[in-house]
Amino acid sequence: MIGGPMGVGKTAVCQQLKKQLPDSVFLDGDWCWDADPFQVTEETKRMVLDNICHILNNFLHCSAYQTVIFGWVMHEQSIINAILDKLDIQNCEVFCISLMVNEKNLEKRLEQDIAKGIRTEDVIGRSVMRIPLYENLETIKIDTNDKTVSEIAEEVRSISKAERNRLDNLKNMEA
Repeated sequence: MIGGPMGVGKTAVCQQLKKQLPDSVFLDGDWCWDADPFQVTEETKRMVLDNICHILNNFLHCSAYQTVIFGWVMHEQSIINAILDKLDIQNCEVFCISLMVNEKNLEKRLEQDIAKGIRTEDVIGRSVMRIPLYENLETIKIDTNDKTVSEIAEEVRSISKAERNRLDNLKNMEA
C-alpha cells in the first residue's frame, strides 16, 4: 500500500514497481472513484472503499499474481485500517508506505501536472494542506524530495526486502 499527497508520485512509482516486480498487478484507488461530478459523501466514500477492497481481494486470491500494489491518497490512519480490515491478508505480507515530500517540491510537481493539463490549480492548496497528516500515520516513510521515480521505487523494493529478512529472522529465532 503506497500513500501520499496528490502529486507526490504514487502512480509513477507504482507503475515502475509493477514493471520491476515479478507477476505484479497495480490498482490505483482513483480508478475506483473516477466520477463527474466528483462527489465526496458518506455514501460515495463507503462505495469507493468497497470497490477498492473487492478488487484488491480478487487480486490477492488470483494465483497469477505474486505482488499486489495499491496506490491512493491515504492521509488518515482510519482509511488504511478500513482497507486492511476488509482484506484477506492472512497469507500475505503487507507493507504500508507513505511517500513524503516538502511543500516546495510538491508545488513544483503539481505545477508541472497543471501545465500538462493533468490537474487543475485548486489541487495545490488541498494537497499541500495534507502533507503534515502523513507524519502521524503508522506507515514506513520514504522521503521523495529530489529523487527520481526509479530511486523511489528502488527504496520501496529495499524496504520490502529488509522487512522480509527481519520477519524471517524473527521466525527463525522463535523456532
